[in-house]
Amino acid sequence: MPDPSVRLEERADRVVATLDRPATRNAIDQRMVDELHDLCAHLETTPKTLILTGADGVFASGADIAQLRERTAADARRGINSTVFRRIRALPMPVIAAVDGYALGGGAELAYAADIRIATPRARFGNPETGLGIIAAAGATWRLPEIVGHARASDLLLTGRTVDADTALEWGLVSALHEPAALLTAAHELADRIARNSPRATELTKRALLAPPEAHPAIELELQAELFDSDDKRARMTAFLERRARKDQR
Repeated sequence: MPDPSVRLEERADRVVATLDRPATRNAIDQRMVDELHDLCAHLETTPKTLILTGADGVFASGADIAQLRERTAADARRGINSTVFRRIRALPMPVIAAVDGYALGGGAELAYAADIRIATPRARFGNPETGLGIIAAAGATWRLPEIVGHARASDLLLTGRTVDADTALEWGLVSALHEPAALLTAAHELADRIARNSPRATELTKRALLAPPEAHPAIELELQAELFDSDDKRARMTAFLERRARKDQR
């Protein structure tokens, strides 16, 4: 069996998935898509925070052009990359993209599917699809405007240009920059903060964030109703009040 193109490290509360196709700079091919589907199937039944990153100083250089060149209209309608990226976006627990180096084309769209994106100063984001005679059809045309606004998304998608890490931070495409050696540590620190919170409250917060505008505010009220009656809510609030009382007595 060939080595996996997505290396997995699983812990009690998280999974680190490292894209690892060094010969193609982690280009996303059908085998990688299949492995990501397998990972999603696991995380849909065993919810854990997912950290996505890339090996050898590259997040993902894009879709595998050798495969992409041979795809037909029928393949486009199947949404090969789009389907797995939507599945990643819909995972029950948060997804953190830790981006070092290039995140281009499908690689950028994979990063856009994450809930939280952090990067290194050498990160580069771009969607050069129109230069290859296609469009960014795996989420960029609707996720990117949500993240950076319509004008900036139009700039990136219509010109096909690449933006550096500082611009990505200024635009809100990433929330923080870290040196390469500290990137995964920072991603784990985010996962640690998430793990300290109520898992069910985290799941329901993500569900509310992903709900369409017309679902609000009703969805928050229903989700909150579930949590208000939970033992976890009562235990956490009781512990908070007890800590505050002890602090006040000092």
